[in-house]
Amino acid sequence: MNKVTLTGRPIKEIILKKTESGKSVCSFILAVDRFNKDAGADFISIVAWEKTADVISGYVKVGDKILINGHISTRTYDDKDGKKVYVTEVVAENMEFMTKKKVDEPKETVDAEYSEKDPEFDTGPLIDISLDSLPF
Repeated sequence: MNKVTLTGRPIKEIILKKTESGKSVCSFILAVDRFNKDAGADFISIVAWEKTADVISGYVKVGDKILINGHISTRTYDDKDGKKVYVTEVVAENMEFMTKKKVDEPKETVDAEYSEKDPEFDTGPLIDISLDSLPF
């Protein structure tokens, strides 16, 4: 069975391209830490097609930690000098984010436009009222 699961971070911006038939495709390099982090990382070629390519190119940025599920694919082609080139890459079938996106800081509860010091909204001096003096 040819099944691959990788967790890593893209090292360059992911560019979406279209084939002559209009299919979306993107390719990128995924830096994947080895089991022992002191041993470095492997740089794996990833290619994604159609909707997977659209999602990856639209939402994944350099350095985002992602999980890729897919399979290994090998192919050959002849370069401009006629020499045969062998390529091994992972074809991504789906992708998941591994880290949450940062949420913006909560806004202040008092809008600066309507601050306490605004004379238009001055309610006068504060009054000290005891609970016993309330009619309800």
